[in-house]
Amino acid sequence: MDLKGTSKSYEENECNNALVDKGKQLKLELHWRHSVKQILAACIAHSLVIQVGINMTFSAVLLPQLRDERSEIKINIHQASWIASIVTASFPFGALTIGLLMDKFGRKKMCMLTAVPFLASWTLHYFATNVWYIYTGRMIAGFGGGLSTVAIVYVSEISHLKYRPMLLTLNSVFVTSGILLTCVLGFGLHWTTMVMVFFVLALLSMVGLCFIPESPYWLMVFKNDKLACTKSLERLYKEATIVEEQYEAISRIAQTHANRLNTEQSQLLRLKDQLSFFKSPIVRTPMIILLILFIFQQLSSAYVILFYAVDIFRKIAGNFRYIGLIDEFSALILLGSIRFTMAIILAIISNKVGRRVLMFCSAVGMIATSFVLGLYMHLTRGGHVDAINDSTTSQNFNIANESNGTIAVVLVLCYICFSSCGWLVIPWTLIGELLPVKVRGVLGGVMVSLAYILMSIIVKRAPFVMEAVSLEFIFLGLSVVNICGLVFMYFFLPETLGKSFNDIANHFSKRKYWVANE
Repeated sequence: MDLKGTSKSYEENECNNALVDKGKQLKLELHWRHSVKQILAACIAHSLVIQVGINMTFSAVLLPQLRDERSEIKINIHQASWIASIVTASFPFGALTIGLLMDKFGRKKMCMLTAVPFLASWTLHYFATNVWYIYTGRMIAGFGGGLSTVAIVYVSEISHLKYRPMLLTLNSVFVTSGILLTCVLGFGLHWTTMVMVFFVLALLSMVGLCFIPESPYWLMVFKNDKLACTKSLERLYKEATIVEEQYEAISRIAQTHANRLNTEQSQLLRLKDQLSFFKSPIVRTPMIILLILFIFQQLSSAYVILFYAVDIFRKIAGNFRYIGLIDEFSALILLGSIRFTMAIILAIISNKVGRRVLMFCSAVGMIATSFVLGLYMHLTRGGHVDAINDSTTSQNFNIANESNGTIAVVLVLCYICFSSCGWLVIPWTLIGELLPVKVRGVLGGVMVSLAYILMSIIVKRAPFVMEAVSLEFIFLGLSVVNICGLVFMYFFLPETLGKSFNDIANHFSKRKYWVANE
């Protein structure tokens, strides 16, 4: 797309054509060996979200052990539901808080601070004598999970545009590694022993964060500290020429912000200008796109399948009678393994395959598997499964043999597989790409909070929907939802692969809508 616009607006003043051309040339010349430092820094920052994956899955291991007769802490069904849900409920508070804090105190310091709630949470778990210790620990862990959104902002700002897609998708790799780790440890360890392991992991993350550089964007844009910005870039890049080019790019963005602030005559006018900036296309348009993407992400119910995997498998395959080789924990580990594997694959290919292509393939796969699964269930629906003698049998399907049951299960796993290569992952990483640097901290927290509020609502209502509506119609409905998501993505989502933040801002400032091939 042509960057030589004639408008003198703020957004286009940020773009310098010569600098963009140099940046694109560097993208081809920059070897991965020259980016080892920023890759290592990104991995250390992403290590925080291992705790997010752990806390998403820990209740699946914790609750059965607390229900055991030998458990010193006794719980009932209502207490169990609070233990499971309170993490997601407290997550938005951390996500909203971290935005202002990371802009004021810096990305690195807030990454280090994020480890503190996790350490406190596991300490409370370990010394718990009643359920209130666990409540408090889980709530603090959820708050820490919200704070951990600083990691994706930090990674987006230290990454060279050639490696930014790969480094951002590593976030999902680390989240899913936490999920998989919890499931594996849950097979043979007591939950108090697991808590000790998780405490050590959080402590190692905090120690590692002491050695990463501060975000050069934050140092220049928010602190106007040129020397510190240069030192930060020197810690991220080996080549002096690359340091110089990156410094020039950051300086132009910082200078534009400084010019705008210097022209203000009063605090009132400054506030008015800031509000008008929030209403500008480079802020408003990506916010709307992200919000709608998250709505379709949650309505696709991929997270619901993860949360209620055992119940869904039981409805499909008659309480595992026709699966035979796996039980509830095996199914959970299988789903976690699929997510982890796809996250690694996505991280590898995201450096070469664009966001639009991945989202498109993910949506097509989800549409196909959900439609085929719904149609297959409808065609095989019959009498009740004799193996289950409870009130839920009316919702089960008469899978005639082991082969048919396996087909249904494989289709569900394929649905998770396709969602994990696009719609479950990419909307989160787009927060660090589409939003402008100046508002990324605050609005990034807002977007993550809204996403988790949507997740809480969908996951909370899912059991009632599954009781009222047959699964085949639910999956057929999901195919329609995914078609709508595909259409929206095709017409409105920009491609960010290989584009600098200036490129993205300039596109939003010059176009109201996005279409394919732009």
